[in-house]
Amino acid sequence: MTTGTLYLIPVPLGPIAPEACLPPDTLAVARRLDTFVAERAKTARAHLKAMGHPRPMQELAIAELNEHTKTGEIVALLAPLKAGHDVGLMSEAGCPAVADPGAELVRAAHRENIPVVPLIGPSSILLALMGSGLGGQRFCFHGYLPAKEPERAQKIRELEKAARRDRATQLFIETPYRSAALLEALAATLAPDVLVSVGADLSLPSQYLKTGSAKNWRGKSDAVKDRLVVFGIGA
Repeated sequence: MTTGTLYLIPVPLGPIAPEACLPPDTLAVARRLDTFVAERAKTARAHLKAMGHPRPMQELAIAELNEHTKTGEIVALLAPLKAGHDVGLMSEAGCPAVADPGAELVRAAHRENIPVVPLIGPSSILLALMGSGLGGQRFCFHGYLPAKEPERAQKIRELEKAARRDRATQLFIETPYRSAALLEALAATLAPDVLVSVGADLSLPSQYLKTGSAKNWRGKSDAVKDRLVVFGIGA
C-alpha cells in the first residue's frame, strides 16, 4: 500500500491574516487535508479556520504532539500515514519542527520511508537572522538560555566566545516575561563592542527589529518587554 505524505505546514507568527504571510500553495494544502498533528489542537483549529478550511472544525482529526508526548506514542501518530492518508504537521507559530516538538514525528516518518514535504511560510529565526545584519554564512541556534544567574551570564560569555572564535552568529529566543531581563543581562555581560540584534513580532504590524552594540542596549530593555524575542549576537 502507498503511504500518505507528511506535509509540514507553517502558520503565522501572530494575529495576522494567513494570506499576508503564507503562499497560495501552502494554504491550498492546509485546506484539503482532514488529518493533522499539532502542538495544541485548539490553536490548530484556530489557524485552520483562519486559513479558510472548508470543513467544520469538529470534523477534522487533530492529534497532539507536545512536551508531554511519550516517545512510544510517536509511532501511533504515523498510523494515518501508513494507511495512505496525507497528514499536516503544524506548530503553535511559524514553522513546524524548528524549535518545535514536531521534529520527532518528521524523524519517525523518515525511518518509515514516509514522504516529507516542507511548505513555505514564516520562520522567526530566519527572519531575525535576515534582518540582523549579522553574519548569515555561519550561525547557530541555541533555543532558550538559562533563566537564572550565574548560569545565564556564563552561557552569554560562552556564546560571545563562540561568536568571536567561529565568526558565527549566535541566535536564541526568550519568552515575553523574561525578554527584558535577558536584554539587560546581555548589555551588562557582553563586551561593549559586541553586536546584539533584537527581533520581536517579526512579520507583524508591530514588528521591532534593531541591531546595535551591547553598550548601546543599556537601559533600553523596555523595547522588548512582554514580547517574544529572537536575539542574536555577533562579533
